Amino acid sequence: MTDTAWTLPGFDLDRFVRETLGEDLGDDLPGGGRDVTSESVIPGDARFSGVMDSRDAIRVAGLPVAAAFFRALDPDMEIAILVEEGAAIAPGTDLMRLTGNARAMLTAERSALNTVQHLSGIATMVAEYIAAMDNPACTLLDTRKTIPGLRHLEKYAVRMGGGSNHRMGLWDAAMIKDNHVLVAGSVGEAVRRAVDAGVAEIICEVDRIDQIEPALEAGATRLLLDNMEPPTLREAVSLVAGRVPTEASGGIALDTIRAKAATGVDYVSVGRLTQSAPAADIGLDFTPL
Repeated sequence: MTDTAWTLPGFDLDRFVRETLGEDLGDDLPGGGRDVTSESVIPGDARFSGVMDSRDAIRVAGLPVAAAFFRALDPDMEIAILVEEGAAIAPGTDLMRLTGNARAMLTAERSALNTVQHLSGIATMVAEYIAAMDNPACTLLDTRKTIPGLRHLEKYAVRMGGGSNHRMGLWDAAMIKDNHVLVAGSVGEAVRRAVDAGVAEIICEVDRIDQIEPALEAGATRLLLDNMEPPTLREAVSLVAGRVPTEASGGIALDTIRAKAATGVDYVSVGRLTQSAPAADIGLDFTPL
């Protein structure tokens, strides 16, 4: 598998690699701009081969980004990506093989591993939630609870785990929540203002059954049913009666997602997919050539 054609809309891979390596190398800081350990210990012409592998069963995400870190420091590095993005793999599976300049490999190692561990951790958690939900009729969504600067990558990892993306940011859909309602005066008025502003997609959060009709009458295009237990969710879905998609959100965990998805909602959104996913256990071992 080649990594050269990998792109992600809205994400500048070259800039991400440059800035991440610059952070590690201390670019623009007094005495910075270099890897003092590798420069002092490893000869400039030394070469390594390396194998990146997973110690756990995971869903893979981020290998092309990792390859870009190595190639940024050694454009001639030979890199073979051994598994597809989104693949479910067993413990001990080799993910990538590399051959090239030893200093470049050591300098890029941490940035590459951090990225793959984090993104694969997200993809793995997403797959676990989908398995626990066990409901092909319901779609698992992420949220905007992402690490600043990593949204596009983290939402990419969600897709690699089998989930789907909620809105990308504040620009691509209106989401009316309690504080918006507080200022507008009511759910219906808040939705009407978004309609009058010409917003095409208007997601309205409701936490009470009596808010459903005012939101729909005003023009909401999706209802986010916030922190409702399964019996209330079923009642809400029945009242909506398919007029707009419905989304369950708030306090959803592995042990509760199946019951909430089974209420008939179209979507379940889970913030912890990007906010709290543990890093996957992935290592990189080198051999001098």
